[in-house]
Amino acid sequence: MNSLEKDLSKSLKKYFGFSTFKKPQEEIITSLLEGNNVFVLMPTGGGKSLCYQLPALISNGTAIVVSPLIALMKNQVDAIRGISSNEGVAHVLNSSQNKTEIKKVKDDIISGVTKLLYVAPESLIKEEYVEFLKSIEISFFAIDEAHCISEWGHDFRPEYRNLRAIIEKIGKVPIIALTATATPKVQDDIQKNLGMTDAKVFKSSFNRPNLFYEVRSKINPEKQIIKYIKENPNKSGIIYCLSRKKVEELAELLKINGINALPYHAGLESKLRASHQDKFLMEEVDVICATIAFGMGIDKPDVRFVFHYDIPKSLESYYQETGRAGRDGGEGKCIAFYDYKDIEKLEKFLASKSVSEREIGMQLLQEVVGYAETSMSRRKYLLHYFGEVFDEVNGLGAKMDDNSLNPKPLTEVSKEIQQMLSIVEKTKEKLKIKDLVHIATGKETAIIKSYKISSENYFGFGKDKTENFWKSIVRQAIVHNFLAKDIETYGVLKLTDLGKSFISNPTSIQMAEDWDYNQEIENSNTIVQPSGNNNAIDKTLFEDLKNIRKKVAKKFNIPPFAVFQDPSLEDMALQYPTSLVEMGNIFGVGEGKAKKFGKEFIDYIAKYIEDHDIIKPDDLVIKQIANKSSHKVFIIQNTDRKLDFEDIAKAKDLSMSELLDEMESIVYQGTKLNINYYVDELLDEDQQQEIIDFLMESESDKMSVLLEEFGEDYSDEELRIMRIKFISDVAN
Repeated sequence: MNSLEKDLSKSLKKYFGFSTFKKPQEEIITSLLEGNNVFVLMPTGGGKSLCYQLPALISNGTAIVVSPLIALMKNQVDAIRGISSNEGVAHVLNSSQNKTEIKKVKDDIISGVTKLLYVAPESLIKEEYVEFLKSIEISFFAIDEAHCISEWGHDFRPEYRNLRAIIEKIGKVPIIALTATATPKVQDDIQKNLGMTDAKVFKSSFNRPNLFYEVRSKINPEKQIIKYIKENPNKSGIIYCLSRKKVEELAELLKINGINALPYHAGLESKLRASHQDKFLMEEVDVICATIAFGMGIDKPDVRFVFHYDIPKSLESYYQETGRAGRDGGEGKCIAFYDYKDIEKLEKFLASKSVSEREIGMQLLQEVVGYAETSMSRRKYLLHYFGEVFDEVNGLGAKMDDNSLNPKPLTEVSKEIQQMLSIVEKTKEKLKIKDLVHIATGKETAIIKSYKISSENYFGFGKDKTENFWKSIVRQAIVHNFLAKDIETYGVLKLTDLGKSFISNPTSIQMAEDWDYNQEIENSNTIVQPSGNNNAIDKTLFEDLKNIRKKVAKKFNIPPFAVFQDPSLEDMALQYPTSLVEMGNIFGVGEGKAKKFGKEFIDYIAKYIEDHDIIKPDDLVIKQIANKSSHKVFIIQNTDRKLDFEDIAKAKDLSMSELLDEMESIVYQGTKLNINYYVDELLDEDQQQEIIDFLMESESDKMSVLLEEFGEDYSDEELRIMRIKFISDVAN
């Protein structure tokens, strides 16, 4: 051991209390102290911050640490002050400070007390700060969360793009750039932008073998989450949602179901946000429901589960957020809920962005779809994304994901993908996913008529397969980069060079046969058993209940779905309700429907239990948030008063879509809503009758079915309102 190594080991012990470095911390620090530019790629929990904190503490001058979040800076400053006798050893410089505080920071730096100065990139561009920093001795610059520099990074900050020019203004010193997530493309972008292509690169493995990755269908995720937490009491966890509203609602729902949970998002007052974070760190709270604002730089080693209620916008975000689980090397469950409709919402959001931002966002989203729908080892897919090879048979953590643990049966689909790509070519790259699916299944629509496709010999070539199958085929083609959504004509699919090549030289592609994340749950009251536990549904009983539903529907002269939807029957085949009260607790039923249709079902279930010696499960019944019922009463009263829907929505601070969600919830549970006054203003008698006639004959009331039939003539909103009227009139 040379003298520098000895000094580093002593300093490590003195300041941080550790006897040994994690690999490759010592090499990184040595390289930086020798005056080299250094680029560090190290997963969350790998010990990145020590790579600049220790050299700063033992070097002459002050290290400037550029960091994107005030909360993150404060967290690190507190940690450094905790290991030093002098509070001035670390400071933050930002816009929230007053003149006295800024003077104190400057005085401590000039006197040589301050070893680490944390600044946001926005502060660094201020001329007064640049002039001050030019006048002091700087040991090095540390750029934390360096992926923020890259437009292809998951958390791009335009201010980061100016860092190189500012650093050059201040003075020539070594730079250390650090990130926990960077694909090869992002890595290259960071180095070029900071002018450090000569940097020594240290890349730790991104593999976290103790983390278990799972993707579930987003079917009643609240129940799945509550069930999991109840089965894993006193464990710390984070649940990520994309919207602040969902964070608030979910935290409230968990609380009323006896789970110690709090919300965290940027819209909360800063003191409250800090208080919620501290309670989680101090174990006064078990679960935090959060937007992505939570967790950067939070060093809580024993987070045991991370749920993604909403699928994130990029695999980098997903990797970083799941990386907050199991940082102590112990258990870490990472469960994401996936519904392709969420991807479509994110695509619509991107549609309002600039062309370049939209293009990047769309490509990042397709990677997420690929991960969610892949049948290969999820760990292999993730690590490949970050430029790392993984052996899914013998690698560390090889069986630690749902696909590896329960491999789905695969089927060869290269022929079908080739057929679909040929259709895109023959139709001159003018169509969207749904149009291609309609061509495959031979379904005439207005668009197909307008292009005179139904007379072509390829029309209906895939009638023997379902629409969902062909949707998956198109999605597979997109994931394999054979097709790309055109940026200008949003949603239209174009052949890529790879796709053109595949038509003439197809290679083997396998797809999981039974992988269908596209099941639709049309209102918030329906539920099926959480993914992975479908065996718990009594399939014999389920089929029997479908037959009973047919008889009941015939008796009332209404379609079967208007009696109970499939997810309600599945919940019955799980919970075996034998009284009207128990039937009222089945999702999608409610008191009204239980009274109207329930008797034949509960009588049959009671006899079935007796005949088969079944012990009823003591299953989870979720308490709902109280204000839901106040919406219900309010909506019923105000539709009775014939108030305009827009006014009802405004009064409860709901969007029109949220109001329709509430109305669907009311009618699907068996309560009547008098909305004829509104419908009559919206559509004439013939239009209403056309939709009602279709629903009377249809096997399904799913929006996808309605949109396929009427999407060219009516808006989503009009069809949803007609469906509410139909269910209310015929079933309640």
